[in-house]
Amino acid sequence: MRKPLIAALLASACCSLTAQAADLIQVYQQALANDATYASARASAAAGRERIIQGRAGLLPTVGITGSVTKNNQGFSPWNDGQLLGQSAGADVYSRGSSLNERSSDITVVLQQPLFRWDRWETYQQSKLQQAIAEAQFAQAEQDLITRVAQAYFDVLAAQDTLESIRAQKVATTEQLASAKRNFEVGTQTITDTHEAQAAYDLVVSQELAAVNDLENKKTSLQAIIGTPPAALATLRTGVTLAPPQPVNVDQWVSAAENQNYAVTVGQLALESAKRDISKNRAGHYPTVDLVASSLHRDLGGQVAGQSGKTTSNAIGIQYSIPIFSGFAITSRVRETIALEDKARNDLEANRRNAALTARQAFLGVNTGLAQVKALEAAEVSSNSALESNKLGYQVGVRINIDVLNAQRQLYQTRTDLARARYNTILAGLRLKAAAGALREEDLQPVNALLIQP
Repeated sequence: MRKPLIAALLASACCSLTAQAADLIQVYQQALANDATYASARASAAAGRERIIQGRAGLLPTVGITGSVTKNNQGFSPWNDGQLLGQSAGADVYSRGSSLNERSSDITVVLQQPLFRWDRWETYQQSKLQQAIAEAQFAQAEQDLITRVAQAYFDVLAAQDTLESIRAQKVATTEQLASAKRNFEVGTQTITDTHEAQAAYDLVVSQELAAVNDLENKKTSLQAIIGTPPAALATLRTGVTLAPPQPVNVDQWVSAAENQNYAVTVGQLALESAKRDISKNRAGHYPTVDLVASSLHRDLGGQVAGQSGKTTSNAIGIQYSIPIFSGFAITSRVRETIALEDKARNDLEANRRNAALTARQAFLGVNTGLAQVKALEAAEVSSNSALESNKLGYQVGVRINIDVLNAQRQLYQTRTDLARARYNTILAGLRLKAAAGALREEDLQPVNALLIQP
């Protein structure tokens, strides 16, 4: 009994030792499989791919079969039916009526091929645009998934950094509180130092509780994307060097966003579809021409005056229709679609401006983030030196307890700000590529290379 138990414990221990934290690529793969928003976009794209088939169907021939089976029983008699007509061989002679007993079956095969239907041609052209819109929207959803995953991933890391920093600050504050109490007991410090250290300790405990709650919220947000509670995550390596955006000219990014952003692409396609819609509604004034072929097979059964038989009738010809007046409905619909075209044009312009604004903001965010990271790295070194100096000064009596507490708080806050600045710079780089319509799954590889197993 004990040997299997020992083996199981050893196996579980080995698994725990070899288990690795999930990196950004692995989390993204989970999101691809489980994110409901992305799955909805994928289904919408699959539905959009059927639009061309449906639009082309209006230009192809239609074939239909109709049939009927009819039974007709009918009796009738002349006006003197049943009247006495005379006598023959000593017997009375009466007139008798006639009867009809008919059963017929009809089968008609009809083929109709449109020859000129301008509205259906425009519908077919619109179906191509609608499929292209569905594909562009799906590509946009793919980019959104990348940015959402990266945002949620680094939000968790930032919350973890904040919690670790607060806990480290709590340890340092606890030591400072103990030192203040000892110094007060031996008479080298006043009670004020103890109260200041106690206040700082109480504050950091409150901050720790808030940080724990924030970390759980960030993990829940990531879980909503990947579908499962997130495991341990790979963290950003210490002292990583972040690269500036390429190209370094903001105007090139703005130009790419104005022309390649997927929201702009959708707007362009929607505008073209609106133009087609105008032409389609104007087609209500145009004639329609169809080729129509039919074949009728009729089977007469029973007796119709003692006759029965089968007949076949074939016909082919051109059928046309010319609209004359429709109560101004067509004219009204044309005016409506012209207004909708104007709306689509303005929507396109709004999308183009928004894409340019997003690209410019993301570009500035990357460059500002790089400068901020550099400044905070220097501030971290300075804050650490200031803390050591204040600790030494406190020991020799030239600094008071509150000076050490403030230096500790500044150092840990600087470290938290530095980590968050790095995360924000990375995210700004991803948003910049998304604004330009150039964000792909491969762009996560350089970011993933910055991570390390904790």
